[in-house]
Amino acid sequence: MWASRPAASAVTTATCCSRHASQRNFTTTNPVHSMIGRRLLKYPHEVTISTTPLPPTPQFPRYTSQITVTGPRGTLNMPIPPYIKLTSPPLAPNAPKKILTVSVVNPQEKKQKQMWGTTRAILENMVEGVIEGYTIPIRFEGVGYRALFENSQLSLKLGYSHPILMDIPQGVEVKIPAPTRIILQGNCKETVTQFAARIRKWRPPEPYNQKGIFVGDETIKKKEGKKR
Repeated sequence: MWASRPAASAVTTATCCSRHASQRNFTTTNPVHSMIGRRLLKYPHEVTISTTPLPPTPQFPRYTSQITVTGPRGTLNMPIPPYIKLTSPPLAPNAPKKILTVSVVNPQEKKQKQMWGTTRAILENMVEGVIEGYTIPIRFEGVGYRALFENSQLSLKLGYSHPILMDIPQGVEVKIPAPTRIILQGNCKETVTQFAARIRKWRPPEPYNQKGIFVGDETIKKKEGKKR
């Protein structure tokens, strides 16, 4: 009696394994490429995108070319790896916009696949920058918080024992319409947003008194303090 049970169990296990093995499917489709990188980049005729040689630099020793985007507001440059390829397909004479495709040499390689979508996203931001630019408002909330210009520098009064002096990056225009308001404008999204982040880090918004430096339409939920 006891000897027949393991045999039945073994047969049942073998049957289940064979059934699951027969239902197992193996796909033969190609792996999914970058969802962002393979999108067509459409831009107006007033913008020109070209690739120019780039001498090796300590920051980019292996990059030999760069993308130059020129528009009504100016020109932006970005070094690109050698495996990034730009292609402009032929267009009809009455086409409303130009088209640019971004590709890589080996989409299966992880590094190239990552840079594929990143390059396409940055390129789209550059096109937007040379057409309309980027504007970031900043507001100060706090007693005595204010901003002003001192010797071509941005001076921040934020409750410290000394003012915070910050050099204004090249390509960024700073306006102070009110002592507690700052407006940053520029063509390069990365430069403008990084400068805004550097300003914000001196007084990040805190939730108890809702004071600090707020970037854009940033808000913070108020917290109740501890009660005895």
